[in-house]
Amino acid sequence: MFQLIPAIDLINGQCVRLTQGDYGQKTVYSEDPLEIAKAFEGAGIQRLHLVDLDGAKAKKIVNAAVLERIASNTSLHIDFGGGVQSDEMIDTAFSAGAAQITAGSIAVRNPALVCEWLQKYGSEKIILGADAQNEMIAVSGWQENSNISIFDFLQDYTSKGAKYVISTDVAKDGLLQGPSFDLYEKIQASSPSLSVIASGGVACMEDLVRLREMNLFGVIVGKAFYEGRISLADLAKFSAAAC
Repeated sequence: MFQLIPAIDLINGQCVRLTQGDYGQKTVYSEDPLEIAKAFEGAGIQRLHLVDLDGAKAKKIVNAAVLERIASNTSLHIDFGGGVQSDEMIDTAFSAGAAQITAGSIAVRNPALVCEWLQKYGSEKIILGADAQNEMIAVSGWQENSNISIFDFLQDYTSKGAKYVISTDVAKDGLLQGPSFDLYEKIQASSPSLSVIASGGVACMEDLVRLREMNLFGVIVGKAFYEGRISLADLAKFSAAAC
């Protein structure tokens, strides 16, 4: 079943969106992320991608209270990322109600630790955050580039038990110009056992339909919803059809 996963990005406890990961290009969409999460739940959506952008920058979870508030007041399956950099932080995320965590920069910097998490918590609990710039891994909320090929990175983790990946092409994110379909095709070809979640660039319902037809695991929708390109009713209809 193709998963529709709306995103809530957090700065100072508010629902925001960045353009291409640039903290200087921030738009605040809501003072109350729980209100947004409840609207998604009311539309029949079952999942939520919750990102602590403060945490990504600080390298430790900052918005745990928001995660706990949403988890306690909705039935949404929450995958949480941003600042999950240590055993203490992953325990904080799960204790606050995360169903899954996204391991992004830490998966690049400390693969041994992430492999320990895969063993300890199981592959259903850990999602790789593999963001790319020119098909190379980008880290630290896209503030840094690496010299690691996204395809090599994912093949290595697949061999170590990873099952899920959220991948964003930084060049596409926040621009409403369409997802990086080619990148996802290449990821599927190089790591066919991975469940791939597309993220970034979605601009219209046609993008969602095309991604579903690619047999990806799911798609994250952010700015297109917040900017009114895709309505809550659109999301509800698409989610119902995917079930």
